[in-house]
Amino acid sequence: MTTEEKKEIEDNIRITLKNIYDPEIPVNIWELGLIYDVDVQDDGFAKITMTLTAPNCPVAESLPQEVKQSVLDVKGVKGADVEITFDPPWDQDMISEEAKLELGLL
Repeated sequence: MTTEEKKEIEDNIRITLKNIYDPEIPVNIWELGLIYDVDVQDDGFAKITMTLTAPNCPVAESLPQEVKQSVLDVKGVKGADVEITFDPPWDQDMISEEAKLELGLL
């Protein structure tokens, strides 16, 4: 897989992630800053590193599965793994300026 193909797949994954919303906050998980890394390997395997707004988040089980399934649906992705991390812990500073404006935080 070429560098350009990997970049295109990563871009399409980002677009897909912008269509997944936190059920408690009306903002997508990308703009919330919950996605720390998107990495596509040469073999088409995608690794997503993400966090949750809190360790005891009510969607701790379902949200990572939704992310994985959505990533698997992206053309060119041959497999996917979603890793949850709390390092660094999520806070409101990770929210994009656009989302902060939408949430009335600016």
